[in-house]
Amino acid sequence: MQVSLSSVKRTLDRTGLINKRSPWKRYHAPMERPQALRPGDLVQMDTIHLLLLDGTRIYVFTAIDVYSRFAWAWATTRVTAKAGLIFLRKFKRAAPFSIGMLQTDRGPEFSTFFTERAKIEHRHSRVRKPNDNAHIERFNRTLQEECLDRVVKDIPTINPALREYLKHYNTTRLHLGINLQTPLQLLKRVQAIEPLRSRQRWPSDSPKPEPMARSL
Repeated sequence: MQVSLSSVKRTLDRTGLINKRSPWKRYHAPMERPQALRPGDLVQMDTIHLLLLDGTRIYVFTAIDVYSRFAWAWATTRVTAKAGLIFLRKFKRAAPFSIGMLQTDRGPEFSTFFTERAKIEHRHSRVRKPNDNAHIERFNRTLQEECLDRVVKDIPTINPALREYLKHYNTTRLHLGINLQTPLQLLKRVQAIEPLRSRQRWPSDSPKPEPMARSL
């Protein structure tokens, strides 16, 4: 016995087993993915979910610049659009470049509320296109293997550990994807050609702290 696909669809439709698109839901045409030709052209952002033994979760917001591999991360107990905006501000303060376009998945933390307040071109990754988020997914795995899996899972421990790891990741760890350079080395080379906005003082650039007086 042969049954056509259209007959199956009609049967499922008749019994109410097909989820139909809401007539009130607006269609959003996919935004073109830009080529990352300079720092900040495309920054990918995501969230790592850490499940704790007591059933609660810690959420680690992550971001990476596709061109330079400059990355940032921050842990929190909330996965909301407001938390995403706080992290975005932290990334913008740390990054020595402006963001041209931000790319995320369609998680609730990257909702319309987030997009309207981020005030940056915001592109969602395409469905069934895993390569869209390849850089941030690779960074997430590296971050977990080299940092998160090695520390106690609580916010007061994770965030200081993230800061120390990110100094290593951005200033001393060599990256195959950028010809065995560090993100800071690549950014400095670009800066020699075209000056970049820079607010972050890295350990190699910072003055040595003065010795503290001993307390008696």
